[in-house]
Amino acid sequence: MTQSDFFSRVYRVVRRIPPGRVTTYGAIARFLGSGQSARMVGWAMNKSYGQTPFVPAHRVVNRNGFLTGKQHFGFSGTMQQLLESEGVHIENDQIPEFENLFWDPLKYLNPDLF
Repeated sequence: MTQSDFFSRVYRVVRRIPPGRVTTYGAIARFLGSGQSARMVGWAMNKSYGQTPFVPAHRVVNRNGFLTGKQHFGFSGTMQQLLESEGVHIENDQIPEFENLFWDPLKYLNPDLF
């Protein structure tokens, strides 16, 4: 699989994350059958700006609920603003209710369709 193919599959998963929910780089990698590729999922998120249809990259955080990708949104507060507009509470660049808001693609999506 090429990097472009992998990124396209990542974008398809991220587009399915419901507003007000978040997932992790690792959860997406595991869903795609490449559990050691969380960093590559992060690279895909960094390149997602301008994709059509829109990729809600702000809904992807690290495994502890930290907004580790915020610097890739142009303004460091954009990721937080986007999440807060969906009802997600943020404190010190972290989602305090991360476990309650975590959306696991393995639970909601069929990997065979991606």
